[in-house]
Amino acid sequence: MRVFYTPRYYAEIGSGHIFPIRKFELVRDKLLTEGTLHPHELEEPSPAEVDEVLLVHSQDYISRLCNGTLTNKELRRLGLPWSESLVRRSFYAVGGTISAAIHSLDEGYCSNLAGGTHHSFPDRGEGFCVLNDVAIAIRTLRSRGLIQRAAIVDCDVHQGNGTATIFENDEDTFTFSMHGANNYPLFKATSSLDLELPDGTGDHEYLQLLSDSLIHVFKHQPDIVFYLAGADPFSGDKLGKLSLSIDGLRQRDELVLSVCYKREVPVTTVMSGGYGKELDDTLEIHCNTIRAVKKIFEPQLTATALNAENFQTA
Repeated sequence: MRVFYTPRYYAEIGSGHIFPIRKFELVRDKLLTEGTLHPHELEEPSPAEVDEVLLVHSQDYISRLCNGTLTNKELRRLGLPWSESLVRRSFYAVGGTISAAIHSLDEGYCSNLAGGTHHSFPDRGEGFCVLNDVAIAIRTLRSRGLIQRAAIVDCDVHQGNGTATIFENDEDTFTFSMHGANNYPLFKATSSLDLELPDGTGDHEYLQLLSDSLIHVFKHQPDIVFYLAGADPFSGDKLGKLSLSIDGLRQRDELVLSVCYKREVPVTTVMSGGYGKELDDTLEIHCNTIRAVKKIFEPQLTATALNAENFQTA
Protein backbone atom coordinates (compact mmCIF):
# COMPACT_ATOMS: atom_id res chain seq x y z
CA MET A 1 0.00 0.00 0.00
CA ARG A 2 1.09 3.59 -0.62
CA VAL A 3 -0.15 6.54 1.43
CA PHE A 4 1.08 10.02 0.61
CA TYR A 5 1.97 12.34 3.45
CA THR A 6 4.45 15.10 4.25
CA PRO A 7 4.98 17.30 7.32
CA ARG A 8 4.54 20.17 4.85
CA TYR A 9 0.78 19.55 5.04
CA TYR A 10 1.00 21.77 8.12
CA ALA A 11 0.61 25.55 7.85
CA GLU A 12 0.58 28.37 10.37
CA ILE A 13 -3.06 29.41 10.73
CA GLY A 14 -3.23 30.28 14.43
CA SER A 15 -3.78 28.02 17.44
CA GLY A 16 -7.43 29.01 17.90
CA HIS A 17 -8.61 28.31 14.35
CA ILE A 18 -11.55 25.95 13.94
CA PHE A 19 -9.73 24.07 11.18
CA PRO A 20 -7.70 21.30 12.89
CA ILE A 21 -4.54 21.77 10.85
CA ARG A 22 -2.57 19.20 12.87
CA LYS A 23 -5.00 16.39 12.06
CA PHE A 24 -2.91 15.27 9.08
CA GLU A 25 0.12 14.65 11.26
CA LEU A 26 -1.93 13.11 14.07
CA VAL A 27 -3.73 10.69 11.72
CA ARG A 28 -0.37 9.57 10.36
CA ASP A 29 0.99 9.08 13.88
CA LYS A 30 -2.04 7.07 15.00
CA LEU A 31 -1.95 4.78 11.98
CA LEU A 32 1.77 4.11 12.48
CA THR A 33 1.47 3.57 16.24
CA GLU A 34 -1.32 1.02 15.92
CA GLY A 35 0.40 -0.79 13.04
CA THR A 36 -2.22 -0.11 10.37
CA LEU A 37 0.53 1.58 8.37
CA HIS A 38 4.22 0.80 8.30
CA PRO A 39 6.87 3.45 7.64
CA HIS A 40 7.75 2.01 4.23
CA GLU A 41 4.13 2.49 3.11
CA LEU A 42 4.33 6.27 3.55
CA GLU A 43 5.64 8.30 0.64
CA GLU A 44 6.36 12.00 0.55
CA PRO A 45 4.90 13.78 -2.48
CA SER A 46 6.48 16.54 -4.49
CA PRO A 47 4.58 19.83 -4.69
CA ALA A 48 2.34 20.28 -7.69
CA GLU A 49 3.87 22.14 -10.61
CA VAL A 50 2.44 25.56 -11.41
CA ASP A 51 1.53 24.36 -14.92
CA GLU A 52 -0.55 21.57 -13.36
CA VAL A 53 -2.35 23.99 -11.06
CA LEU A 54 -3.08 26.28 -14.01
CA LEU A 55 -5.03 23.48 -15.67
CA VAL A 56 -7.81 24.49 -13.24
CA HIS A 57 -6.98 27.86 -11.67
CA SER A 58 -6.53 31.25 -13.29
CA GLN A 59 -3.10 32.81 -13.67
CA ASP A 60 -4.27 35.91 -11.83
CA TYR A 61 -5.45 33.98 -8.78
CA ILE A 62 -2.33 31.84 -8.55
CA SER A 63 -0.01 34.81 -8.99
CA ARG A 64 -1.72 36.79 -6.22
CA LEU A 65 -1.93 33.72 -3.98
CA CYS A 66 1.79 33.07 -4.30
CA ASN A 67 2.71 36.74 -3.91
CA GLY A 68 0.49 37.28 -0.88
CA THR A 69 -1.65 39.94 -2.52
CA LEU A 70 -5.11 38.45 -2.08
CA THR A 71 -7.63 41.05 -0.94
CA ASN A 72 -9.10 41.09 2.55
CA LYS A 73 -12.43 40.05 1.07
CA GLU A 74 -10.81 37.06 -0.63
CA LEU A 75 -9.10 36.03 2.60
CA ARG A 76 -12.38 36.29 4.54
CA ARG A 77 -14.03 34.07 1.95
CA LEU A 78 -11.13 31.64 2.16
CA GLY A 79 -11.31 31.58 5.95
CA LEU A 80 -7.56 31.15 6.40
CA PRO A 81 -4.79 33.70 7.00
CA TRP A 82 -2.25 33.99 4.22
CA SER A 83 1.28 32.79 4.85
CA GLU A 84 4.11 31.25 2.85
CA SER A 85 3.46 27.99 4.71
CA LEU A 86 -0.18 28.04 3.56
CA VAL A 87 0.88 28.37 -0.07
CA ARG A 88 3.49 25.64 0.35
CA ARG A 89 0.98 23.36 2.09
CA SER A 90 -1.56 23.86 -0.68
CA PHE A 91 0.87 22.93 -3.46
CA TYR A 92 2.07 19.87 -1.56
CA ALA A 93 -1.49 18.69 -0.85
CA VAL A 94 -2.29 18.89 -4.57
CA GLY A 95 0.93 17.04 -5.34
CA GLY A 96 -0.11 14.34 -2.91
CA THR A 97 -3.45 13.82 -4.64
CA ILE A 98 -1.84 13.75 -8.09
CA SER A 99 0.73 11.19 -6.93
CA ALA A 100 -1.91 9.09 -5.19
CA ALA A 101 -4.07 9.10 -8.32
CA ILE A 102 -1.19 7.94 -10.52
CA HIS A 103 -0.41 5.18 -8.06
CA SER A 104 -4.09 4.19 -8.01
CA LEU A 105 -4.04 3.67 -11.75
CA ASP A 106 -1.07 1.33 -11.34
CA GLU A 107 -2.18 -0.57 -8.23
CA GLY A 108 -5.95 -0.08 -8.01
CA TYR A 109 -6.03 2.10 -4.90
CA CYS A 110 -4.09 4.75 -3.00
CA SER A 111 -4.66 7.43 -0.37
CA ASN A 112 -3.56 10.97 0.35
CA LEU A 113 -3.57 12.07 4.00
CA ALA A 114 -4.79 15.50 2.92
CA GLY A 115 -6.85 16.89 0.03
CA GLY A 116 -10.53 17.05 -0.76
CA THR A 117 -10.47 20.84 -1.01
CA HIS A 118 -13.67 21.01 -2.99
CA HIS A 119 -14.74 24.62 -2.28
CA SER A 120 -11.92 26.08 -4.36
CA PHE A 121 -12.98 27.72 -7.66
CA PRO A 122 -10.81 28.57 -10.66
CA ASP A 123 -10.49 32.20 -9.56
CA ARG A 124 -10.69 31.98 -5.76
CA GLY A 125 -10.56 29.89 -2.62
CA GLU A 126 -13.44 29.40 -0.22
CA GLY A 127 -14.25 27.48 2.94
CA PHE A 128 -10.65 26.62 3.95
CA CYS A 129 -9.95 25.38 0.41
CA VAL A 130 -7.09 27.11 -1.43
CA LEU A 131 -6.55 24.88 -4.47
CA ASN A 132 -8.91 22.23 -5.83
CA ASP A 133 -6.66 19.18 -5.61
CA VAL A 134 -9.05 16.62 -7.10
CA ALA A 135 -9.91 18.81 -10.09
CA ILE A 136 -6.22 19.47 -10.73
CA ALA A 137 -5.44 15.76 -10.46
CA ILE A 138 -8.16 14.83 -12.95
CA ARG A 139 -6.97 17.38 -15.51
CA THR A 140 -3.35 16.41 -14.95
CA LEU A 141 -4.11 12.74 -15.59
CA ARG A 142 -6.02 13.69 -18.73
CA SER A 143 -3.23 15.93 -19.98
CA ARG A 144 -0.87 12.95 -19.70
CA GLY A 145 -3.27 10.66 -21.55
CA LEU A 146 -3.76 8.42 -18.50
CA ILE A 147 -7.57 8.68 -18.22
CA GLN A 148 -10.58 10.01 -20.04
CA ARG A 149 -13.50 9.59 -17.66
CA ALA A 150 -13.45 10.30 -13.92
CA ALA A 151 -15.97 10.22 -11.10
CA ILE A 152 -15.95 12.07 -7.80
CA VAL A 153 -17.78 10.58 -4.82
CA ASP A 154 -17.94 13.50 -2.40
CA CYS A 155 -19.16 12.48 1.06
CA ASP A 156 -18.08 15.61 2.87
CA VAL A 157 -21.06 17.14 4.69
CA HIS A 158 -20.67 20.36 2.68
CA GLN A 159 -21.45 20.45 -1.03
CA GLY A 160 -18.45 20.43 -3.35
CA ASN A 161 -19.51 23.67 -5.01
CA GLY A 162 -16.11 24.51 -6.47
CA THR A 163 -15.69 21.08 -8.01
CA ALA A 164 -19.23 21.10 -9.40
CA THR A 165 -18.60 24.47 -11.04
CA ILE A 166 -15.25 23.45 -12.53
CA PHE A 167 -16.74 20.36 -14.19
CA GLU A 168 -20.18 21.81 -14.93
CA ASN A 169 -19.88 21.34 -18.71
CA ASP A 170 -17.51 18.37 -18.65
CA GLU A 171 -19.34 15.23 -19.74
CA ASP A 172 -16.32 13.08 -18.92
CA THR A 173 -16.40 13.94 -15.21
CA PHE A 174 -19.25 12.77 -13.00
CA THR A 175 -19.56 14.83 -9.83
CA PHE A 176 -21.61 13.29 -7.01
CA SER A 177 -22.05 15.25 -3.80
CA MET A 178 -23.92 13.90 -0.77
CA HIS A 179 -24.31 16.74 1.69
CA GLY A 180 -26.45 18.56 4.21
CA ALA A 181 -29.24 20.57 2.61
CA ASN A 182 -29.09 23.30 5.24
CA ASN A 183 -25.33 23.57 5.48
CA TYR A 184 -22.57 25.58 3.83
CA PRO A 185 -22.53 26.79 1.12
CA LEU A 186 -25.75 28.77 1.27
CA PHE A 187 -26.05 28.81 -2.52
CA LYS A 188 -25.31 25.40 -3.98
CA ALA A 189 -23.79 24.71 -7.37
CA THR A 190 -25.11 21.93 -9.62
CA SER A 191 -23.28 18.61 -9.57
CA SER A 192 -23.99 15.71 -11.92
CA LEU A 193 -25.86 14.25 -8.96
CA ASP A 194 -26.62 16.12 -5.74
CA LEU A 195 -28.14 14.36 -2.76
CA GLU A 196 -29.26 16.88 -0.16
CA LEU A 197 -29.90 15.49 3.32
CA PRO A 198 -32.09 16.97 6.06
CA ASP A 199 -30.55 17.83 9.42
CA GLY A 200 -30.28 14.83 11.71
CA THR A 201 -29.97 12.19 8.98
CA GLY A 202 -28.61 9.02 10.61
CA ASP A 203 -26.68 5.90 9.62
CA HIS A 204 -29.41 3.71 8.13
CA GLU A 205 -30.98 6.31 5.85
CA TYR A 206 -27.60 7.70 4.82
CA LEU A 207 -26.12 4.32 3.88
CA GLN A 208 -29.20 3.27 1.91
CA LEU A 209 -29.24 6.52 -0.07
CA LEU A 210 -25.52 6.25 -0.74
CA SER A 211 -25.85 2.67 -1.95
CA ASP A 212 -28.64 3.65 -4.35
CA SER A 213 -26.71 6.67 -5.64
CA LEU A 214 -23.50 4.76 -6.38
CA ILE A 215 -25.37 2.85 -9.08
CA HIS A 216 -25.73 6.12 -11.01
CA VAL A 217 -22.10 7.07 -10.43
CA PHE A 218 -20.79 3.88 -11.98
CA LYS A 219 -23.10 4.08 -14.97
CA HIS A 220 -20.68 6.82 -16.00
CA GLN A 221 -18.02 4.08 -16.41
CA PRO A 222 -15.17 6.06 -14.88
CA ASP A 223 -11.53 5.19 -15.36
CA ILE A 224 -10.85 6.35 -11.81
CA VAL A 225 -12.85 7.38 -8.72
CA PHE A 226 -11.85 10.09 -6.27
CA TYR A 227 -13.45 9.51 -2.88
CA LEU A 228 -13.75 12.48 -0.51
CA ALA A 229 -14.13 10.74 2.84
CA GLY A 230 -15.21 13.67 4.96
CA ALA A 231 -15.40 13.14 8.72
CA ASP A 232 -17.93 15.93 9.18
CA PRO A 233 -21.22 14.02 8.73
CA PHE A 234 -20.46 12.76 12.26
CA SER A 235 -23.05 13.55 14.92
CA GLY A 236 -20.38 15.18 17.07
CA ASP A 237 -19.06 17.52 14.40
CA LYS A 238 -19.17 21.26 15.09
CA LEU A 239 -20.14 22.08 11.49
CA GLY A 240 -22.01 18.94 10.44
CA LYS A 241 -25.73 18.94 11.39
CA LEU A 242 -26.06 15.25 10.46
CA SER A 243 -26.21 12.36 12.94
CA LEU A 244 -23.94 9.62 11.64
CA SER A 245 -22.02 7.51 14.13
CA ILE A 246 -18.34 6.65 13.84
CA ASP A 247 -19.34 3.10 12.94
CA GLY A 248 -21.79 4.38 10.32
CA LEU A 249 -19.02 6.41 8.70
CA ARG A 250 -16.78 3.34 8.71
CA GLN A 251 -19.55 1.42 6.91
CA ARG A 252 -19.80 4.32 4.44
CA ASP A 253 -16.10 4.00 3.62
CA GLU A 254 -16.31 0.26 3.22
CA LEU A 255 -19.35 0.60 0.97
CA VAL A 256 -17.68 3.03 -1.44
CA LEU A 257 -14.40 1.13 -1.52
CA SER A 258 -16.09 -2.26 -1.94
CA VAL A 259 -18.05 -1.05 -4.95
CA CYS A 260 -14.85 0.30 -6.52
CA TYR A 261 -13.10 -3.01 -5.86
CA LYS A 262 -15.93 -5.15 -7.23
CA ARG A 263 -16.19 -3.02 -10.36
CA GLU A 264 -12.39 -2.97 -10.77
CA VAL A 265 -12.24 0.82 -10.88
CA PRO A 266 -9.11 2.43 -9.35
CA VAL A 267 -9.91 4.63 -6.35
CA THR A 268 -8.04 7.47 -4.67
CA THR A 269 -9.11 8.53 -1.18
CA VAL A 270 -8.59 12.03 0.19
CA MET A 271 -9.44 13.25 3.69
CA SER A 272 -11.68 16.30 3.20
CA GLY A 273 -13.33 18.00 6.21
CA GLY A 274 -13.74 17.13 9.87
CA TYR A 275 -14.38 19.45 12.82
CA GLY A 276 -15.31 17.18 15.71
CA LYS A 277 -16.05 18.65 19.10
CA GLU A 278 -13.49 16.09 20.23
CA LEU A 279 -10.43 15.97 17.98
CA ASP A 280 -9.95 12.28 18.73
CA ASP A 281 -13.28 11.52 17.06
CA THR A 282 -12.19 13.25 13.86
CA LEU A 283 -8.89 11.37 13.91
CA GLU A 284 -10.65 8.04 14.43
CA ILE A 285 -12.98 8.65 11.49
CA HIS A 286 -10.12 9.57 9.16
CA CYS A 287 -8.10 6.57 10.36
CA ASN A 288 -11.07 4.32 9.63
CA THR A 289 -10.87 5.31 5.97
CA ILE A 290 -7.33 3.96 5.72
CA ARG A 291 -8.28 0.89 7.75
CA ALA A 292 -11.12 0.30 5.29
CA VAL A 293 -8.74 0.55 2.33
CA LYS A 294 -6.56 -2.12 3.96
CA LYS A 295 -9.56 -4.30 4.77
CA ILE A 296 -11.02 -4.19 1.27
CA PHE A 297 -7.86 -4.44 -0.82
CA GLU A 298 -5.04 -6.05 1.15
CA PRO A 299 -6.57 -9.49 1.79
CA GLN A 300 -7.03 -9.80 -1.95
CA LEU A 301 -3.41 -8.84 -2.57
CA THR A 302 -2.22 -11.41 -0.06
CA ALA A 303 -4.27 -14.14 -1.73
CA THR A 304 -2.95 -13.12 -5.15
CA ALA A 305 0.64 -13.25 -3.93
CA LEU A 306 0.12 -16.70 -2.40
CA ASN A 307 -1.45 -18.02 -5.59
CA ALA A 308 1.46 -16.68 -7.63
CA GLU A 309 3.96 -18.29 -5.26
CA ASN A 310 2.16 -21.63 -5.44
CA PHE A 311 2.07 -21.44 -9.25
CA GLN A 312 5.82 -20.79 -9.42
CA THR A 313 6.53 -23.65 -7.01
CA ALA A 314 4.41 -26.02 -9.05
